[in-house]
Amino acid sequence: MLEFEWGREYISNSVEDTWAVAASLVSELPLRAVLALHGNLGAGKTCFVQGLAIALGINQPITSPTFTIVNEYCGDRYLCHIDLYRLSGADEVLALGFDEYLEAKGVIAVEWSERAEEVFPSDAIHIDIKSMGLSDTRVIVIRRNSRLSQL
Repeated sequence: MLEFEWGREYISNSVEDTWAVAASLVSELPLRAVLALHGNLGAGKTCFVQGLAIALGINQPITSPTFTIVNEYCGDRYLCHIDLYRLSGADEVLALGFDEYLEAKGVIAVEWSERAEEVFPSDAIHIDIKSMGLSDTRVIVIRRNSRLSQL
């Protein structure tokens, strides 16, 4: 198993590598954790959430909630997967009941979180995923309480 370290640059060369990074994070998460995922289209945000789901004991396919906005799963722990791509800002995010999801005990993983950063709690965990061109290589950095600006 991969050893987790806050702020470390993880290099992923495959889906399985990304899943391993996500799985290493799970043991560090409190009962209620909000994960703000950052990265361009195709960077691997949903792939990261798939790794979280596997580590959380969820045995069903995890797909991007781009059109449904919210997908909820139950395993060993609750996972709420939210995609803000189609929303235009904080007002729309709050209108979908975002604050209620934040109160749930479990993992709340939010793709395209930069669309409404102002509504995230100060203890949100920020996950930056950067695709390295045409290869399958990704750089993943996980930080507590701070948005990583250089990726």
